[in-house]
Amino acid sequence: MLLCTVRGCGAPLTRSAGNLVCSHGHAFDVARSGYINLLQPQDRRSRHPGDSAAALAARRRLHDLGCANPLRDAVREITQLTPKDTVLDAGCGDGFYLGTLARRIGFRGYGIDISTRAVDAAARRYPECEWIVANADRFIPFTDAAFSLVWSITARMNPAEFRRVLAGDGRLLVAIPAPDDLIELRGAGRDRAARTVESFSGQFALTRKERITTSADLSAASLHDVLVSIYRPMRSQPVEAMRVTFSLDLLLFAPQ
Repeated sequence: MLLCTVRGCGAPLTRSAGNLVCSHGHAFDVARSGYINLLQPQDRRSRHPGDSAAALAARRRLHDLGCANPLRDAVREITQLTPKDTVLDAGCGDGFYLGTLARRIGFRGYGIDISTRAVDAAARRYPECEWIVANADRFIPFTDAAFSLVWSITARMNPAEFRRVLAGDGRLLVAIPAPDDLIELRGAGRDRAARTVESFSGQFALTRKERITTSADLSAASLHDVLVSIYRPMRSQPVEAMRVTFSLDLLLFAPQ
């Protein structure tokens, strides 16, 4: 199922003595925590691409508080996950959504992210899934039609590659921040749903759209974690506890 990421290769990878090797002799090690690093040096812009260690730690603390549980449960409901599914989480981060749902339902889960730190954290907490370090913006290192479900949850999107690795009768879930996501901290945001649907047109058809909104009473420390974990830093930080809104637009697509 996995493919070599060396430019111009793309041959299937097979396991051999603790690593993966393609027919052209390109080899990739399996880390102690179990993840596989397929990221090529030319496919990253810094030594440590992706989430910072501080952002990962902050996001995990928020997950452990249960802030994302209603959003995770909505992902399960809209995708109608079953144990027969084979799922790819593109931009998996620390693996919360894929890992917790795979553990609960029993499907085969594969996560990919450009951050070695994030994938290592995912592999340590959720060994039931397979975790890959690679640049999915360029190439998703899996064979064609390998998955019954692909999802991108507040992560980067690669419509052409999503379509390639998705089975003809599969489904794609894209989750994007809704306009009221974290509205107490950064004001109302843009409605990105129409533009996102347009970016997938031609290869996917929208079959369902839902907005999932929840809120949580957070301490000042947890609010700081929210600010550390998002990509748009705030000019000032709240110093007191407050209730915060979490909201996602869930867009379910079918391949055309």
